[in-house]
Amino acid sequence: MPKKTKQKKDGQPGGGTPATVALTSSGVPFTVHSYPHDPAAASYGEEAAEALGVAPEQVFKTLLAEVDGALTVAVVPVSGSLDLKALAAAVGGKRAAMADPAAAERSTGYVLGGISPLGQRKRLPTVVDASAQGRPTVCVSAGRRGLEVELAPADLVALTGARVAPIARG
Repeated sequence: MPKKTKQKKDGQPGGGTPATVALTSSGVPFTVHSYPHDPAAASYGEEAAEALGVAPEQVFKTLLAEVDGALTVAVVPVSGSLDLKALAAAVGGKRAAMADPAAAERSTGYVLGGISPLGQRKRLPTVVDASAQGRPTVCVSAGRRGLEVELAPADLVALTGARVAPIARG
């Protein structure tokens, strides 16, 4: 007999992901977008932009880096790449390197390609690229591959306690 799951108002089984639960409880307006994830996709972010029919500059990826040994979240457009020196400077650090993928998954509670800046297990220092400020909305992972949330950049910054700084290249 198939297992039944309760559908909550965001349409996700059992109330959604930690990101959608955090958004719902915050009361900020957001939209959930789901699409069929292709495991062979070369870039999760570009796949999301194409599937949602939006410009890659509107879809932001969540990356984890170690700045002076401390995990730090960077949220940058999928159309660009993370400038590690700029990220380190944004949080008052000296050196930054991409975090070990297993450490990123352990710390956030999400799998690679589905790491959301929202609803992480442990609140980490977060920096959102300054290019987000010029947009009415941005899309970020909702906590699993094939699921994005769209919200106002100011709400993303407020909910994550992020700093805003130019941390993207390209």
